Amino acid sequence: MTITEPMTLLTDYVLAGVTGWLGWRLWAARDEQASRGLWAVAFGALAVAALAGGSHHGYTLLLPEGLLHALWKVTVFSVGIASFGMVCGSAIAVTSGRARSLLLALAVAKLAFYSLWMVAHDQYIFVIVDTGAAMLGIAALHLWSRFRHADAASRWMLAAIAVSVLAAGVQAAGVAPHPHFNHNDLYHVIQVAAMVLFYKGAKLLRDRPKTAP
Repeated sequence: MTITEPMTLLTDYVLAGVTGWLGWRLWAARDEQASRGLWAVAFGALAVAALAGGSHHGYTLLLPEGLLHALWKVTVFSVGIASFGMVCGSAIAVTSGRARSLLLALAVAKLAFYSLWMVAHDQYIFVIVDTGAAMLGIAALHLWSRFRHADAASRWMLAAIAVSVLAAGVQAAGVAPHPHFNHNDLYHVIQVAAMVLFYKGAKLLRDRPKTAP
């Protein structure tokens, strides 16, 4: 059996395992908080994306083309669901009233557009654009919340976003510590740390009232 990118397969599976486990813990601790539940769904979707993406990278020479294509589609659609869950979860935790309704509507529209676009496209750049837009939105929400309420959840969320940006920079720059440990592998390892920070923030989220006092 020939695995094309064994370290990428392994680090993706580690990322999937850690993210899935954290997502399960977050779901169990959601305590009727929709914000936590949506972040737990996002964690689950990211775990699926990492599992499918790792399989696509590792089993290129072993799986038929149709199955490889299906794995890639699962990867990109799962990432879209994850960014949707993150934005909606943070919107419910940070905003209320018309602002929340607008943000949730925009998140639904973004997911619909992204999903329809990715039906006919496979380039990873579109995944980066969708995820980057979500991270910018989440960062803005939690920067505002941290400034306004000094909440602990936002502190963890902003730290997680900073680590995710570092991971994305490493991947984009092609930083490879070793010939058998490339930029994708390093990205996965750094992203594990980011997911731990996201979990620490998400488990502290509480839904704001639907209408502002």
